Amino acid sequence: MKIRHPFLIRLSAFVLAWVMRLWVGTLRLRKIAVDGLPHPIHPSRRRFIFAVWHDSVISMASVRLPADVLISRHADGELIAQTCGFLNVGVVRGSTTRGGATAILRLASSKRPRHILITPDGPQGPRHRLQAGIVALASRTGLPIVLVAIGFARAWRLRSWDRTVLPFPWSLAHAIASEAIAIPSGLSREELDDYRSRIERRFLHLTELAQRWADSGRRPSASELAPPADLRLELPKCA
Repeated sequence: MKIRHPFLIRLSAFVLAWVMRLWVGTLRLRKIAVDGLPHPIHPSRRRFIFAVWHDSVISMASVRLPADVLISRHADGELIAQTCGFLNVGVVRGSTTRGGATAILRLASSKRPRHILITPDGPQGPRHRLQAGIVALASRTGLPIVLVAIGFARAWRLRSWDRTVLPFPWSLAHAIASEAIAIPSGLSREELDDYRSRIERRFLHLTELAQRWADSGRRPSASELAPPADLRLELPKCA
């Protein structure tokens, strides 16, 4: 049942935010950054576009990440947006399907010292299918993309389209942050789709490694973290 009344939406968002703080606060997070950067870097030093799959975004509540997040305008968007507000996460409304162009322009024009957090397969999937909006945003803003793949040692999965992950309290999560991926400006539609495809394959590769790490307890080696030859992204170095 959808919640429509403004007071009930706000009350539900407040309760949900505190449940998330308490629940995710018990989560133990192990991290690897492919390029050795100490993420999350404070955005006053350097800004990034962080990408996390829609099914894993709840776990980002365990990371103190000063960021603006793109929230869809679908029916549940207001509840999610207000929950983010109680979690001190900035919100821009829109998606690649509804209000996307306006949202991207707002994110691109923002000069606030905050990162940007995107679920690139949201809000309605397909699951783990990276949409072109994040590539267009990186191209327009000049901000590099960092892919955050998370594997879970013990978790429930909801029967939603994205199979949302609810990690067990006091369980382990294993996160891999990719190298910073810079996107050139002024790309054609074909070039955007080419970058989208290659970044998606890189994200899926890191997601597989993160889950394998969670299942086995064995930390991936440097050679495993490096993109294979057929997935290597010939992208410009970030300053």
